[in-house]
Amino acid sequence: MTNLNIELLDWQKKVWVDNTRFLVIAAGRRTGKTRLAAWKIILKALEATKANVFYVAPTQGQARDIMWQSLLDLGQEVIVSAHINNLQIKLINGSTISLKGADRPETMRGVSLYYLVMDEYADMKPEVFEQILRPALADQKGGALFIGTPMGRNHFYELYKYAELGDDESYKAFHFTSYDNELLDADEINLAKKSMSSYAFRQEFMASFEARGSEMFKEEWVKFGETPDVGDYYIAIDLAGFELVNKKRSKNSRLDESSIAVAKVNEDGWHIENIIYGRWDLAETARKIFEAVRDYRPISVGIERGISQQAVMSPLTDLMKQNGRFFVVEQLTHGNSKKTDRIMWALQGRFENGQITLGKGEWNTRFMDQLFQFPDPLTHDDLVDSVAYIDQLARVAYTYDFEINDLEVLDTVTGY
Repeated sequence: MTNLNIELLDWQKKVWVDNTRFLVIAAGRRTGKTRLAAWKIILKALEATKANVFYVAPTQGQARDIMWQSLLDLGQEVIVSAHINNLQIKLINGSTISLKGADRPETMRGVSLYYLVMDEYADMKPEVFEQILRPALADQKGGALFIGTPMGRNHFYELYKYAELGDDESYKAFHFTSYDNELLDADEINLAKKSMSSYAFRQEFMASFEARGSEMFKEEWVKFGETPDVGDYYIAIDLAGFELVNKKRSKNSRLDESSIAVAKVNEDGWHIENIIYGRWDLAETARKIFEAVRDYRPISVGIERGISQQAVMSPLTDLMKQNGRFFVVEQLTHGNSKKTDRIMWALQGRFENGQITLGKGEWNTRFMDQLFQFPDPLTHDDLVDSVAYIDQLARVAYTYDFEINDLEVLDTVTGY
């Protein structure tokens, strides 16, 4: 085989040596995505005799403008013929490289593929891969490279998160920013940052999967603080389903997490001390709840009512008996409110008026990411939902005068 002078950037080398069948790469602008994709296409086409390799861009015009000249320049030693009219290149081993547009899916049917590159996948309809190109890879067990800059939290985000999760060994995710291109002047990136919105810069240069939220919650409303000396702890729990735990998930599953919110409440407001979250099986979920109650000694504990709540009560009760520590669990309900309305009523005014502070912890980033994107349907809200449920537990009028006879005992928590 003719020797090719392959020169790669450091970040490109990390992808180059990875043999995972399906690679998903989120990368910022001007990182060198096109050059990496071009080398991948050429080398994959040379691996097998008379193989079909596709490069797919959002439109056929983009495919031509982005990739055609790069392939001609890099592959000149192994190219036999190139026809710009049908955007096909023949190599010395009989393989064919075809440039396609996702806007013309009918031109891609009926072909057996050895390899596939989908460039700017976020800007394509996912059905093009799922219904046309994925079946075309089946008989040869072909591979694919999905590459692009994020465009909100759409199907590219879901595919990236699926690959990042690691449950499916045939998928792997990589993330690179524009700063990872050592040939790109960092000062130029910093200059661009000054003239762009933070949202646009994070998405375009930092390759962040930003979902432009409704600005229901603003960054300037979030305050951090120390745990107050005075107040009572409450724990509210939003449970995920348990049927998918310990099973491989499809790339279309939502991957919800259970979330245990711990808040200390006094007359000044709420201090969110901790949020414990994860994807756990039934026994582990019960253990996490029990440990949170043991550690924080809340005056009230609530779990979102439903099948998951019913399922977790049995192992949770067993833990209470084994440890001789008992507590009442209240059922938290949606009432007649939609989730968006319920969370807005519970949290928006409190954040805006400085009545919620956050303790510092590893959960901060996940919580704030969900908070600022709420109510984007492609962004999980499990942590935000659990914090909102504190409202149902902590409706205590600290600031009003009352007579003790006016109070009605609603619940008793024992066992401490």
